Amino acid sequence: MPMSNTALCELSAIEQRRLIGRNTISPVDLLDAHLARIEQVNHAVNAIVSIDEAGARAAAKAAEAAVMAGEDLPLLHGLPVGIKDLEETKGLRTTYGSPQFATFVPEEDCGMVASLRAAGAVIVGKTNTPEFGAGANTINPVFGPTGNPFDPARSCAGSSGGSAVALATGMVPLATGSDLGGSLRNPAAYCGIVGFRPSPGLVPSEKRGLGWYPASVLGPMARNVPDLAFLLAAMVSDDPRDPLSRAVFGRKMVAPAEFHPLPELDPAALRVAVTADFGFAPTSAEVRSLFADRVARFRGLFASVTEAHPDMTGAERAFGVLRAEAFLAKHLPTYTTARHMLGPNVVENVEEGLRYTLADMAEAHVLQTQIYRRFGAFFREVDLIISPAMTVQPTPWTELAPREIDGRRLSTYYAWLALAYGVTLSTHPAIVLPCGVDSRGLPFGIQIVGPRGGDAFLLAAAAAIERALALIPGCGRPVPDLETLAKAPPIHSLPGADMLAHVGRAA
Repeated sequence: MPMSNTALCELSAIEQRRLIGRNTISPVDLLDAHLARIEQVNHAVNAIVSIDEAGARAAAKAAEAAVMAGEDLPLLHGLPVGIKDLEETKGLRTTYGSPQFATFVPEEDCGMVASLRAAGAVIVGKTNTPEFGAGANTINPVFGPTGNPFDPARSCAGSSGGSAVALATGMVPLATGSDLGGSLRNPAAYCGIVGFRPSPGLVPSEKRGLGWYPASVLGPMARNVPDLAFLLAAMVSDDPRDPLSRAVFGRKMVAPAEFHPLPELDPAALRVAVTADFGFAPTSAEVRSLFADRVARFRGLFASVTEAHPDMTGAERAFGVLRAEAFLAKHLPTYTTARHMLGPNVVENVEEGLRYTLADMAEAHVLQTQIYRRFGAFFREVDLIISPAMTVQPTPWTELAPREIDGRRLSTYYAWLALAYGVTLSTHPAIVLPCGVDSRGLPFGIQIVGPRGGDAFLLAAAAAIERALALIPGCGRPVPDLETLAKAPPIHSLPGADMLAHVGRAA
């Protein structure tokens, strides 16, 4: 008996691929199921903002024909995938969330998308993002806000918010994202899915404006760790256009087989450090309480659990300067000639950068290097660090960013992301797992940081922890109510949905 659309969408990506390979389900039927899910709930959350139904259908039919012909099938053969709207997709609109590119249709895929197509992925559409990925609230003047799947009036975080929401609601089984200050991790925490920040260069990007800048990375998102590692295996490659690509003169330093299938790992052998704030993050009292509760529930999984963290002296200063450097490199020309085309987050970053000097830059690089070395020393004594993923639980998306936490005024619009950006500075890989809900039924996420270059180890550990958390009351992955979302009003009808409509208008 054929599976229903609902049953198909709830299967893991790995199971979908297994059934395609056995000719038990058709890639065309799988695509239809996910398009039906988009039709059912996307109006309430606005996660997928551009759809290439014709192109996806042609790819699905070709995938079906390959199965019927008995051809060798690539890793992701026939699987629907969502692409964050910062990455170019041939023939499919790519806006970067900016009015400057509201009608831009690329003639070529970016390198990462090309790798996914080569692995057999069926690109369904683009997922929403803040303008140029600036900020952890997915709202922009082109497409408006993306709502949290557990409460569409609240933030899904960002900047890979559209991907996280699309996954949580079953619109796609796999999706891509990117991360500078937590953009793969923040929305995973708010939406009850899994987001992974890989080591810089593991997933190459030929688009790096600052070629040796390790803060910005591309990476995978999924509903569980094995699916995420499965997608990562198709993203890992060598690209000589990216100076950080993980190869030396063409010799690959990593291989896709490291990530799928993941090896079995016993959490009982792991030494874990836990921290609510890394010593500097403005973590709210609510999150501290939630984290303490979860640690009490899962600490028995590990060989040892100690309250400790690396010395993060200078983290706030270093990240502020280095982040501003990246925004100056990309957006200063537009700021100079057409400032009105840029939203408030981009403008704030550029103007912050204009206040810095070369001496500030030198200091920031020194501080980051010191943090990197202290992380290395810390990991001689532990295998993992576990922290909350976010300093606060989801707030309304009408607030671009929290400006205070528990009455404490924050210095910048991104200061509330310190739990994520502190880890960014270390260059260590990090993953966010869902870990139950708060008193309002909103997802709570934990961040797990691994050793330098230990991406495969971290994923194997995270998969084992994920399996164990599912058996601990209050620590499993929450699932949104799709029936409620289907009946919800369009998110664009909610007050504040056009709050950025002025961006891009003539000055």
